[in-house]
Amino acid sequence: MRKNLLSVVLLAWLWPAAAMPDLQLVGEGSFRYLFWQLYDARLKTSDGSFDGYQNTAPVLLELTYKRSISRDQFIDATVDQWQHLGHSSTAQQQDWANQLKGIWKDVGRGDRLAALLQPDMTVDFFLNGEAIGSVTDTEFGPLFFDIWLHPDTSAPALRRQLLAAR
Repeated sequence: MRKNLLSVVLLAWLWPAAAMPDLQLVGEGSFRYLFWQLYDARLKTSDGSFDGYQNTAPVLLELTYKRSISRDQFIDATVDQWQHLGHSSTAQQQDWANQLKGIWKDVGRGDRLAALLQPDMTVDFFLNGEAIGSVTDTEFGPLFFDIWLHPDTSAPALRRQLLAAR
């Protein structure tokens, strides 16, 4: 028992925990739905510029919530946006939604949910600076970030703010 406990402690110490890197701001903006401000968004990269996912990763998107939103509401909205963009299959969307159910939690006013797109196109998620899980499907990352950054996003004003394009 003592040997197993020691092994677990050593593994935890040696295994690198996901950490949010120190990145430079590309742009920031707010997302509103009808009369409500839902969240503020910030996009960061290594050098403060964005030139596509492969050329820029790591890319960090951080959402700071202005009101409470349930995990299921956010997942439903995410799937709706994937359907709007039309770049993923229904099977992919459902698989990813199921993975997100195991990672995301309900958020309240002031909570910060961040997604970090790694150079290998996997995504690490953080809630208030603490790692909460990852999605390792390399197709997920770019399609998740496309919700905010693709030219056909349903929030073009926020996209312009995030990309600092006026």
